Amino acid sequence: MAELRPGDQAPPFRLRDQHGREVTSESLRGTRAVVYFFPKADTPG
Repeated sequence: MAELRPGDQAPPFRLRDQHGREVTSESLRGTRAVVYFFPKADTPG
């Protein structure tokens, strides 16, 4: 998969937020959003 750069459109995704609610790329369409991925606890990086 190619690396995303600032301003690129996000590929389709489906995930759960911190409250367990489902969020999809489609539900965010037309808004500005920051999606932050972090390493699993106790892993280097």
